[in-house]
Amino acid sequence: MSLEELIIAVVRVLGSLLVFKWAFIGGWAAILIDLSDLFLRNLLDLGGVSNYQAFDKWLDQVYMVAFLIVALRWAGPARSVAVGLFAFRLVGFVIFEFTNERYVLLAVPNVFEVWFLFVASLPHWRPDFQFSKRNIILALIPLTALKVFQEYALHGGKWLDSFTAIEAVEAIADWFAGPFT
Repeated sequence: MSLEELIIAVVRVLGSLLVFKWAFIGGWAAILIDLSDLFLRNLLDLGGVSNYQAFDKWLDQVYMVAFLIVALRWAGPARSVAVGLFAFRLVGFVIFEFTNERYVLLAVPNVFEVWFLFVASLPHWRPDFQFSKRNIILALIPLTALKVFQEYALHGGKWLDSFTAIEAVEAIADWFAGPFT
């Protein structure tokens, strides 16, 4: 393991721990810190990352297991759906590890991640939410659509593959600033 991989791994693991203190904010922090490896890879020159997709998916398991540990404290359907979605993504991760084909990540989207954030957000904006079958389906439809779009952008269309992280931020900033220049 290169020094660069070690630094990225430490940052990602430490970022995953925040979810134990603050489920919603810590969950968002873990996901944003997950993206930090893109910037760290661009900024560090300490041996590189040998297989970024595999490295990233292994480190994703750290925050996903942290999310699962928190979700196991939940009760009823919130917990059951979380466990099922975690298992679904874990199957996708295993298939990806054997095939190293990015389309697998599109076929088995990480809906667990967005479900976790949705449920963790409920005490803040909908403490009276009822986990009826209808409400769960109504929540999962847009969450799944959002995740499939994200997985397509990253792994199907590979829209960000030709950008460095810094170039992507600059392009987004230029797009937002466009109407004002």
